[in-house]
Amino acid sequence: MKLLFWLIVLAAIGALAWIRLAPSDPAVWHVDPQVTADQDLSTGVRRRIEGDDATFAQLNGIILATPRTDLVAGSPDEDRVTYVTRSKWFGFPDYTTIQHEDDVIELWARLRFGQSDMGVNRARVEGWLSRLDGEG
Repeated sequence: MKLLFWLIVLAAIGALAWIRLAPSDPAVWHVDPQVTADQDLSTGVRRRIEGDDATFAQLNGIILATPRTDLVAGSPDEDRVTYVTRSKWFGFPDYTTIQHEDDVIELWARLRFGQSDMGVNRARVEGWLSRLDGEG
């Protein structure tokens, strides 16, 4: 019985280590958001806003200033940027891709592990957009 307990503990530690240390492959995550309409999904959120190059650059700065957020690929000069934001305690990764085309900025925020983000991505994106509105 004791051995089973320790095997379960080791499996849980291994799973948490994988969640925190799993590599972020740009080929998988740095893709066209293909946002045709605003959507709230169980796995994330999609948004379309009007915006020019300056708005895109400002949004990039807001996102990069978010705690536990790092650049995965792209840049504002390329008109597409992908970020990973990790949860505070367990380090669960959520990926956000923003893309600027014509006068539209598309945002796609989604989870990597699990089947529901419990609204975390929606809240994060809405926070970014409210700051954008407040700063712009």
